[in-house]
Amino acid sequence: MSRSTLIKTHLVLFIVVASLQNTIAQKVNQFSVKQAVEYAMNNAVDIKNALLDIKIQKQSNNEITAIALPQINGSVSGIHYFDIPVTTLPDFISPSVYKVLVDNGVVNGSGNPITNPANGFSSIPAKFGTPWNASGSIDVSQILFDGQVFVGLKARNTVLNLAKQSAEVTKEQIKATVYKIYYQLVVSKKQASSIDANIERFEKLFADTKEIYKNGFAEKLDVDKVEVQLNNLKTEKEKISNQLEIGNAALKFLINIPQKDILLLTDSLQDEEIKSVTLNDSLDFNNRKEYQQINTAIKLSRYNVKRYQLSKIPTIAAFGTYSKNAQRNEFNFFDKGSWFSTSLVGVKLSVPLFDGNVRNARINKAQYELEKTKNTKNRLEQAIQLEVSDAKLKFSSAITTYENQQKNMDLAERVYAATKLKYEQGLGSNMEIYNAQTELKVAQNNYYGALYDAIIAKVDYLKSIGKLP
Repeated sequence: MSRSTLIKTHLVLFIVVASLQNTIAQKVNQFSVKQAVEYAMNNAVDIKNALLDIKIQKQSNNEITAIALPQINGSVSGIHYFDIPVTTLPDFISPSVYKVLVDNGVVNGSGNPITNPANGFSSIPAKFGTPWNASGSIDVSQILFDGQVFVGLKARNTVLNLAKQSAEVTKEQIKATVYKIYYQLVVSKKQASSIDANIERFEKLFADTKEIYKNGFAEKLDVDKVEVQLNNLKTEKEKISNQLEIGNAALKFLINIPQKDILLLTDSLQDEEIKSVTLNDSLDFNNRKEYQQINTAIKLSRYNVKRYQLSKIPTIAAFGTYSKNAQRNEFNFFDKGSWFSTSLVGVKLSVPLFDGNVRNARINKAQYELEKTKNTKNRLEQAIQLEVSDAKLKFSSAITTYENQQKNMDLAERVYAATKLKYEQGLGSNMEIYNAQTELKVAQNNYYGALYDAIIAKVDYLKSIGKLP
């Protein structure tokens, strides 16, 4: 084997191995729309973060619980004084001495009687303590009564429910988006198949028209018309292919599949699925996750008002301390020596007297926020009613349009089939089949547009009534 042949063989083997490795690295995901939604519920980043918010709130609840439990702290300290602190004491010696001298009429060296100093007696500097000091203590405190803490304990489950409902709202939004992108891709795939069939038909018509033109039975204009339509179809196919690629990448991103992996959609759209919704005039607001969330927010706002109201009443706390202290002239705390104990327990009653109306301001602010939340709830009810009414109307209209466009496409297909049969039997012209094909293409485009509008209207309606599966 020559050197060049060997190099080529190695190159081919390298390419084959690299291709195999790339294929192995790519994971193939085949999803129905239900499977895509389920995958998104478990893997979408926004949902993961919403579930983490629930865990974060649980830890915040643990913090609130901890406030009501005993607080125990220990401390150990060691101090060395390079200079022992000096304390000044009143001179309690000199006054006694002078009193004895004065009372006994003692005279000084000049022969004058001794009297108390005119400027009084000075202080005596004294050093107390030892260079080395050590202490260890345990402090315990327990809230016996605090209205704000008790409200916080009662509100824990409500706050946790709010976090869970926020996660449900996020899931609902992502679910609706998954349905829409998935069905858009399904419709686009069906449209791409129709375009391929149209291209095949127009290529045959183009070849036939050119042949007829060569034989002198058609004009150059006829050939150009067919070629223009064929080129338009190829451009349309390219656009659809790009849309499919972009939509597939967007769906991967939404449900958190790596872009390098392959995503195949297994569902198709059937009439039964599109029309499987019964319009209902009854509306239950509680089916909407947002409505559940606003009700929980109102409950929390009431807790907030109560919390600030209870801040006006006294609080009671118990406390206790046990400590050991030692003083040494040298660092020998671990040798034999005395450690002195101190222990105490107590109860503290804190009575709010005057705070410059801060508490009143907080109560009023919390009440105003409660009113705002109630107004938001009323607004949400109106918005849901409007959304349901609009979605119902759009769904009904979309189904009607879809059925009409489906009939038009079936009719255009029958017209094309009849025209094609006449053309093949030599009874029709190439322009007749050209027109029939053009009308079929227009009918198909209208049908696929109506198909997409109908399935999106169905998703929007189910979401509006809170029954998106």
